[in-house]
Amino acid sequence: MPTVAPLDLDGHCITAAFISDIPHFALADGTVHRLDQGHKTVEAHDGLLCAVANDARDRLLTGGEDGKALSLCADGNAETLAEAGRKWVSAIAAGPRGAVAFATGKTAHVRLPDGAVKSFDHPRTVEAVAFAPKGLRIAAARYNGATLHFPATAGKPVELEWAGAHIGVTFSPDGNFLVTAMQENALHGWRLSDGKHMRMTGYPAKVKSLSWGPKGKWLASSGAPAAIVWPFQTKDGPMGKPPLELGTRGDTMATAVAFHPTEEILAIGYGDGMVMAVRVADAKEILLRRPGQSAITSMDWDRDGRRIAFGSETGDCGVIDISG
Repeated sequence: MPTVAPLDLDGHCITAAFISDIPHFALADGTVHRLDQGHKTVEAHDGLLCAVANDARDRLLTGGEDGKALSLCADGNAETLAEAGRKWVSAIAAGPRGAVAFATGKTAHVRLPDGAVKSFDHPRTVEAVAFAPKGLRIAAARYNGATLHFPATAGKPVELEWAGAHIGVTFSPDGNFLVTAMQENALHGWRLSDGKHMRMTGYPAKVKSLSWGPKGKWLASSGAPAAIVWPFQTKDGPMGKPPLELGTRGDTMATAVAFHPTEEILAIGYGDGMVMAVRVADAKEILLRRPGQSAITSMDWDRDGRRIAFGSETGDCGVIDISG
């Protein structure tokens, strides 16, 4: 049976992540908590807006209302990557060889592996940034689409247009597709080889959580009373194919999704704090955590796929161990 080790914090958990296999919980008040032979806390920001694990999963990258982008080690030491003065660092992403992308207002910045910073201005606010899996390329989600930049070269950006506000962005693991989450309860995608559009609609709520399955065959999403899982096995992506609906519940929304690192098993967090694991092949469900105090906001598997760190809207956090 799965066991749950609770961690009751006071505040909205923006990101739960394993850093060097130690569970970390980044809260909106600017504190980062970790369970490392006891409960330890770092005062990282004066208001934290975003946090993500780096590619090596040995550092937590954070951005805040204090205009700072930080890199936190598992021992709590913090390195300042950039300072933007009075501008908020509202989005951050990890790239290859230690590269970091972050957004301040209408500008996307990329800190290259050598420490140099390149900046790219946009007509409207940059809502999210993401690195492509191959090469040094970033996507910036914005109003009416997304822009692809190549920070290491002087190449022209590629504009991907679609009317509406785009508030999240992710590349497929093979680099063939770009998908954005929209303000209007939908996902939108582009096949990067030819710019062909992919519309993924019908959500009753905004999609706030996305997770690619191992090998990029599936893209799971929140925003419905089930995890909506789109197929990406072919060159056309999900076009013309219905999504899977996993972990359906009639009375509450799926609010966070996280695929197992090697198996096609999806962890789903819900609006009432419940966490469930569902196998893609046969939709078999296992209850991992009973309902709690508030909606699950973030989840992350450890490297071995045996533990899940989770956070919630009111700081109702913890670690689920499924190895038992």
